[in-house]
Amino acid sequence: MAKRSRFFSKKYLMRQHRKVWRFKDHPFVVPVFILLGLLGIAGLAYIFGGGQSLRPSDAHVVIVSYDKKQQTVPTRAANVGDLLKRLHVAVREGDVVEPSQDTPIVEDNFRVNVYRARPVTIIDQGHKTLAFNAAATPRSIAGQAGISVFPEDSISAEPVENIVNDGIAEKVVIDRATLANINLYGTPVAIRSHAKTVGELLQQKHVELAKDDTVTPALITPLTSGLLVFVTRNGTQIVTEEEVIAAEVQTIEDGSLSFGTTAVRQDGSAGKKLVTYQLDLQNGKEVSRNLIQSVIAVEPVKRIVARGKAISIPEDKSGLMSTAGIAASDYAYVNYIVSRESGWCSTKWQGQVGYCPAYYQDVHPVTSGFGFGLCQSTPAGKMASAGADWQTNPVTQLRWCSGYATGRYGSWAAAYDHWVVYHNW
Repeated sequence: MAKRSRFFSKKYLMRQHRKVWRFKDHPFVVPVFILLGLLGIAGLAYIFGGGQSLRPSDAHVVIVSYDKKQQTVPTRAANVGDLLKRLHVAVREGDVVEPSQDTPIVEDNFRVNVYRARPVTIIDQGHKTLAFNAAATPRSIAGQAGISVFPEDSISAEPVENIVNDGIAEKVVIDRATLANINLYGTPVAIRSHAKTVGELLQQKHVELAKDDTVTPALITPLTSGLLVFVTRNGTQIVTEEEVIAAEVQTIEDGSLSFGTTAVRQDGSAGKKLVTYQLDLQNGKEVSRNLIQSVIAVEPVKRIVARGKAISIPEDKSGLMSTAGIAASDYAYVNYIVSRESGWCSTKWQGQVGYCPAYYQDVHPVTSGFGFGLCQSTPAGKMASAGADWQTNPVTQLRWCSGYATGRYGSWAAAYDHWVVYHNW
């Protein structure tokens, strides 16, 4: 027995000597390897990032509404189109995305809405077209369907009364205006109208006839497509000039869009008017002129724009603004400007794109023309007036920003209005 025991003891020792090393026998090795790997990655980021540890400043939380659901996601997408691709949200023909797909994403709680195309029957002079789109107005529906419409054409959305004839869809009806060609005191112009006679057309367009004026054909002539109408005045020299009528812009406040973003619901177009003058001549030269009348030849089309009013500012940013003494009523304006100037990075120099340095560095002289900090003060050293810790304290920077906004523009609201127009402040 003693000999057998010694045999197994020796064999056991040999097996122990040749035993293969396994991870499961050393449970603490895996975490160590992971830690070393992370340290290696951080080291590479430090080396290739110019000696700074990098943290993202281009990551934002976005609220996306589509297909009757709402999704809140963090993303580094550069714009709305990039975001939808990353989320695999297909945008099909006729769908509408608000704001537009090229809109940059530069702030948190940014809202994106995808409206799916719906079936619409478009009736144009008895001709029916079935289209799929999500445009907001009847005129936009026709335009998106590739149907050319003129400003004077009447376009309306009507309820579907006969499902068999009209189809199970929304119905848009186009009532075309009649095209007439008028020669107004020697100036030819094409005019579209729903008038029934020549006289009604001239009255509708506010053409004031003098006792010596001649109208051909007669005023009672039915207005038909392509009809030529001549308005002349004898014994007086008349001149008619064309002027542009600016399109009206209608703004709609929309709580489904983020504050500061816009979406065009209907494209507008400028109109045209003909201004007629009677000339006073001496020796064949004009010495004065008198306005006779102004005739609208082409009606302007209203541009309809939805403007976002949803305000949802993260607590950390509202806390900084509160500490800096900024009124809550100004938070939206401040967030809009700072998000676009620095992405809320208090250590960012102008030109540092896509990341936020972890600490302040003298990348540029503080007196140089490079912007720095939350609101990109130029030069950076100007913020020293708000406190000695201006290089590292975001609250100090916000205090300086607030003084700059009120001192230069009168208020944060006025500074916001300037930024929207000029994309700087």
